[in-house]
Amino acid sequence: MLKAIFVGMRGNLPCAYPEELRREIEKRVTLIPESLEGEEWKERLPLLAEADLIFSSWGMPVLDQAFLEAAPRLRAVFYAAGSVKCFATPHSYERGILISSAWEANAIPVSEYTLGTILLGLKGFWSSSRQMKAGTFDVISSPIPGAYRSKVGLVSLGAIGKRVAALLARFDLDVLVYDPYVKSEQAAELGVSLVSLEELFERCDVVSLHTPWLPETENLIGGGLVVMMKPGACLINTSRGAIVNEAEICVVLRDRPDLTAILDVTYPEPPSTDSPLHALGNVVLTPHIAGSVGGEVARMGAWMLEEFDRYLAGKPLLHGVSLEMLDHMA
Repeated sequence: MLKAIFVGMRGNLPCAYPEELRREIEKRVTLIPESLEGEEWKERLPLLAEADLIFSSWGMPVLDQAFLEAAPRLRAVFYAAGSVKCFATPHSYERGILISSAWEANAIPVSEYTLGTILLGLKGFWSSSRQMKAGTFDVISSPIPGAYRSKVGLVSLGAIGKRVAALLARFDLDVLVYDPYVKSEQAAELGVSLVSLEELFERCDVVSLHTPWLPETENLIGGGLVVMMKPGACLINTSRGAIVNEAEICVVLRDRPDLTAILDVTYPEPPSTDSPLHALGNVVLTPHIAGSVGGEVARMGAWMLEEFDRYLAGKPLLHGVSLEMLDHMA
């Protein structure tokens, strides 16, 4: 029988693989009773040498040459988390190791968080709550677009962007999208309109970022775009902090108190203690909570168990990540 080991942050593994999931895994494989965290594998080589499979989550070690030499039997990694860029390497693909990730499962709570944040933005929640506290709210001079025929902009239509677009389709809204890789036919199927990045920032009441962090997307969103935004508009980032030039947008946000930036991600993360983001009243900071938290983490483990069943049945993996995919993923 195949042998499997849990590898990752020991405090998180029970969240991703709660007891009922572990029992199901044990019905299918021999489970090595001890887990590995971080660099522990270097001191526990016999454990890793036995493993045919790894069930992991956040904290998966890099699959470098040394790790792979210590795991000669390793065939597949089932990763109950999002991006695999933190550990997948060309060496692992050369070895023929299958890597499957629950990144699409993680897209579910991110899209739900984004939908809620967008709707609050359209209702003027963020700016009006600040004004109410300051005693300066005035219904006439405070623009609130509302959720009827207002414009929402999505930057990139990856797994999360598509989910957000699908959720927004239930509302009476115009959804504009900037994504140079999306064809007009795909946009039509989703009921969205493709526009330039500049037009999206100029026309939309809320702009939500879903761009992966790639060399070409670093600092994609700068002050020149944010200054174009409509009075009272909102900018939401649940993607990666590095795609935003924070220094530039802070200058604009300081001059434009009507705008609001809801940043669930920053660069660095968390922001440094002297970051101007902390001092700006129109910046809402959350600690990367849009992704799976609490009970949502177990969903990712459940998806990996389903993926493992496909593996055992000799079926193609639904959530496998190839080396080529890494060039375009977050």
